[in-house]
Amino acid sequence: MAATVFGIIAIKGGVGKTTAVANLGAVLANDFNKRVAVVDANFSAPNLGLHLGLVSPKNTLHDVLNNKVHMFQAIYSHYYDNLHVIPASWGKKLTKIDPGKLRSKIQSIKKFYDVILIDSSPVLNEELLSAMIASDELITITTPDYPTLNATIYAIREARRKRTPITGLIINRVRNKKFELSLDDIEEVAEVPVLAVLPDDTTVLESLSQTTPTTMYTPFTEVSMEYRKLAACLIGEDFNDPRISHNLKKLFIKPQKHYINREVKKGEVRLKKLE
Repeated sequence: MAATVFGIIAIKGGVGKTTAVANLGAVLANDFNKRVAVVDANFSAPNLGLHLGLVSPKNTLHDVLNNKVHMFQAIYSHYYDNLHVIPASWGKKLTKIDPGKLRSKIQSIKKFYDVILIDSSPVLNEELLSAMIASDELITITTPDYPTLNATIYAIREARRKRTPITGLIINRVRNKKFELSLDDIEEVAEVPVLAVLPDDTTVLESLSQTTPTTMYTPFTEVSMEYRKLAACLIGEDFNDPRISHNLKKLFIKPQKHYINREVKKGEVRLKKLE
């Protein structure tokens, strides 16, 4: 079965889009033993390779799209054999951005992977359009504030115009302060189910300084566990949180909306696999 391609999108920089791609890729490969490729389709300001310790790759997605090398020549293995990185390059430019070309190149490798994750440009341009067209499903990412949510809603509208299914929404850097927008408010305005709520955690920046995904650097923190639960629902598999404190809370606290949304998504994925 060919890979499902998830595009992680936002049209506001600094919301944690690249971090989400790196962490989801690492979790899917390491915890769920999936064959995963992560693709840096942020052609103007690529950083995905740096997040995963890939500093100066010889061949990049720029070379592929400029028809200088084959897609397989721009694939690099990460620490885990089944996690591959297709980086872009700061020092190279595309002769022309053809929004449909990225899709064609990714189609050529889909049968070799279970999941492909695309890190998109944070600007509403042909780069973002390329990621949207190349994706089977889209995941939008936002932070709980009005300016970012406004940009997120615009990205969602554009995705719907392109008729690419929007799987769900990630709310990042949540501090649980009164001034933040609530999960329910965000979901109501965006009209997209929230699948993950990621707490603001300084270990994310600390792990970035070590070019290691947070999920591998501090695997038992809340943010790392939330990535694992999100990854599980995207592939229709179960994940049992090993933390005793979390399991005790489940006995006394009503499940939050994003927990329920994940179960719904998980069920949908399982039904597709049976079809």
